[in-house]
Formats: sequence, C-alpha cells, structure tokens
Amino acid sequence: MDVEKAIALVTAAGIGVTDRRRNEEDSGWWLCFANGAELEVKDNGELAASGKGADDVAKLLDLPGNPGVS
Repeated sequence: MDVEKAIALVTAAGIGVTDRRRNEEDSGWWLCFANGAELEVKDNGELAASGKGADDVAKLLDLPGNPGVS
C-alpha cells in the first residue's frame, strides 16, 4: 500500500493526519494521526502501526497480526 492510499483510508474514518515526514532511513513515510497512532509506510508497501490508537488504524488498513501494533 502506498502512503496516499493509507492516508485516504484513515482520514475517511475521521482520523486526521497531524504529521507526515520521511523516516530516518529515507525508505518510507512516518505518519502521525490525531488518535495517537503512528504509521510507518515503507516505499516497498510494508506497513507498521504503533502508538495509542494503533489498533484502530490497523483495523482500518486491514493489518491483522501487525507486529508493529502496540
């Protein structure tokens, strides 16, 4: 999944983006959402959600068993 699709799916559920920047390795994007979730969207399509609202974001993006969810 690319970063634009991930943003569209999460924001369509009413969860706004509060920050968007390239990750430290410059291998993808790091997104922060208003519900406290953080999502890394790598250029190869890999996704990892973490933070307070990670479960909600993982469900919206159909990420069962996402190892990044905490």
